[in-house]
Amino acid sequence: MIVGVVGKIAAGKTTVAKFFEEKGFCRVSCSDPLIDLLTHNVSEYSWIPELPEKAEPTRDRLIEFGKYLKEEYGEDILIRLAVDKMRHCEKVVIDGVRSREEIEAIKRLGGKVIYVEASRKVRFERLMKRKASKDKGIKSFEDFKAMDDAEERLYHTSELKGLADYVIVNEGTLEELREKVEKIIEDVAGKV
Repeated sequence: MIVGVVGKIAAGKTTVAKFFEEKGFCRVSCSDPLIDLLTHNVSEYSWIPELPEKAEPTRDRLIEFGKYLKEEYGEDILIRLAVDKMRHCEKVVIDGVRSREEIEAIKRLGGKVIYVEASRKVRFERLMKRKASKDKGIKSFEDFKAMDDAEERLYHTSELKGLADYVIVNEGTLEELREKVEKIIEDVAGKV
């Protein structure tokens, strides 16, 4: 069983994936294969497309290398690598799905897709609280809007909502989010 989680920056994708992990799913992010390849940490894979020059996995490098891999090996390369990394797991949740082709790859494998959404203001507030190293270039709401708009132009994330099997509006408490996710987990588990 594979579940993919899609959404804009700081919508709550990783939190949703962690709730699945608490219920026995192996959690992997679409960026994990990129990070692993850039840092040469590839022992968990049965195959890799190529090994780039070793580099720090900054957000810009991840985007650049991800674009290159998709051009060279197909738009679903990150899903194929993520699934391979987790091939020993019966239930996998993939965080950070970013394209129509990645969603289609998950569905071809019999998986389900969840779209997580929250307003730009809520997402900005979360991003400022989480202080992740990949976000350190964002100092203001204007910076966030610029990055959010750039990511939308690159991935067309808003358009992916219509392809999802489930949509979660994540603007409430963590407990409210957990309840929504647990209902989906029950539904998904019932269909296996």
